[in-house]
Amino acid sequence: MKNKYTATALGLYINYIVHGMGVLILSQNTDSLQAQWGTDPAGVAKVISMLGIGRLLAILISGRLSDKFGRKPFIFLGMFTYSAFFIGILFSPSVFVACIFGVIAGLANSFLDAGTYPALMESFPKKAGTANVLLKAFIQIGQFGLPFMVVALTNANAWYGWSFVLAIAIFAINAIFLLKRPFPDQDAQQAADGKAPEVVTATKFKSKPKMWVEGICFVLYGYVSQATFYLIANFIAQYGENVADMTKSSSLLLISYYSTGSLVCVAFTALVAQKVRPVLLVVVYTLISFITITTMWMIPTPLICQIGSFVVGFSAAGGVMQLGLTVMGELFPAGKGTITGIFYTLGSVASFTVPLIASEIAKTNVQNIMLFDAVIAGVGFVLAIIIYIRYKQTVVID
Repeated sequence: MKNKYTATALGLYINYIVHGMGVLILSQNTDSLQAQWGTDPAGVAKVISMLGIGRLLAILISGRLSDKFGRKPFIFLGMFTYSAFFIGILFSPSVFVACIFGVIAGLANSFLDAGTYPALMESFPKKAGTANVLLKAFIQIGQFGLPFMVVALTNANAWYGWSFVLAIAIFAINAIFLLKRPFPDQDAQQAADGKAPEVVTATKFKSKPKMWVEGICFVLYGYVSQATFYLIANFIAQYGENVADMTKSSSLLLISYYSTGSLVCVAFTALVAQKVRPVLLVVVYTLISFITITTMWMIPTPLICQIGSFVVGFSAAGGVMQLGLTVMGELFPAGKGTITGIFYTLGSVASFTVPLIASEIAKTNVQNIMLFDAVIAGVGFVLAIIIYIRYKQTVVID
């Protein structure tokens, strides 16, 4: 609590509660939006897909601009554009107009990420892993709470838009709260100008990291880490029913085990990352994912799928991607906004390409989806080992 940026971080975390709501708010209000736009579920799904396109369009350039213009402007830009999305959806008369605001939501997500991840890494340089992983927890809070609110509004026959209004109100109050809060990159600039004490950094190097070695590994890891848990999240129910011979209801519960594992890992990592270097956790979590997914492919029984769903949720979806970004920020501290953009751009590409590949695989043999995921996780482990070796060679470990 002695850190001068603690209040700033609290405001940043609150933003991600709203982001968690934003991820699900369209799918949770499908019936109301269908009636408003005069469309069917496919029309709403089309709008939801626009969020990914908007994110992919902006994440790389917004990261670079965050390095140039600062974290605070991009965080406020993200809050403003996200609010524009919530307002725009409420007043969109058609799917076409809603798609435009869907793209805006993707842009907003990119702006928030480009400002928030670097700001947290700079605010807590010695606890960057914990700081970044906690974002996952606040996203989960938003995703957990929104369905209850939607159900309550539905049962009360109230206007569906109140959930959107709540999101806007949180942003408005939080913007006022963050307006006067200090940001580390601003303090660093003042220090460079001789107007403030020098900002302490955490990383000391034996030799300069090489972008063409560990940099490329991190870029590929951004793709692999997203792909690993994305496959499980989207296909585990189908795998449980068609391959493990589970009942429909039992297979649907696998995603609950997966989500529980993710939440447990967030809490565990938030504690452990203060004592263990994030780079070691990246290796361990990626190895656990590889072993677990391989086991689920080789021994597709109901019990293995239930245990495996929890373990993969823990090891692959509980914050390892954020930890990977944290380590990349340690090795390339000069442009954290840029590396955030690069890292998550490949993650966004995975969100598009992996489901397409997996869908084609599922047409012939659903079990091979798990084999595909095991191969991806195996590649991720190899990349994690290379990153770990290069980290030990380049970073001074106190």
